[in-house]
Amino acid sequence: MLSVSGDEPTPQQMWIDERRRHALARFDDRIPALYRETIDLPQAAADWADGTPGAPASLFLTGNIGVGKTHTAWHTARRWLDRQYRHGRPGSPTVQTWRSTQLFDALRPEGDNPRAVTHAAQTCGLLYLDDLAAARVSPTGWTQERLYEIFDERYTSQLPVLITCDVLPAKLADIVGDRVASRLAEMCRGGIHLMRGADRRLAGAA
Repeated sequence: MLSVSGDEPTPQQMWIDERRRHALARFDDRIPALYRETIDLPQAAADWADGTPGAPASLFLTGNIGVGKTHTAWHTARRWLDRQYRHGRPGSPTVQTWRSTQLFDALRPEGDNPRAVTHAAQTCGLLYLDDLAAARVSPTGWTQERLYEIFDERYTSQLPVLITCDVLPAKLADIVGDRVASRLAEMCRGGIHLMRGADRRLAGAA
């Protein structure tokens, strides 16, 4: 764990801090231009990213279209990544970021190595899935099975997910299937945060 005293940092601490800066710089390059502006996070998102005692294992940001869920999620994921390095987590923390439509396409059998995509989504430190209700999968198809494999593995391994969606977990069965919806409801128990407000896109166009 990094020192919080006024002493000079050790070589190991300096090495960890350098890795942290590089990791955050790489993550910043992945943030879409529209969402790069720094914002104040809702307390629930900040507490989750910081690992505050009592915070849920996973976070589900919901609310009407245009209230800022995606912008919030990107910066919540960045804060989560920062904490992993600051607290000296072993290895190199990884964040997989996907829009639901892109992930579902990548999981199709005709996609570019869907098995590798499945494995990466199963084992990364944090899986951030944006706009989950934007795509639907066949309840009996290949993509549905891969999606189940992803969430079942993360559920049993107790690995966190960060999800944005304008539909609550209990109402996701028609989109992701009953088995995935059940696991998501359990994983995000206590971690559902409703974001309120008007559609910012429409406000900007007014």
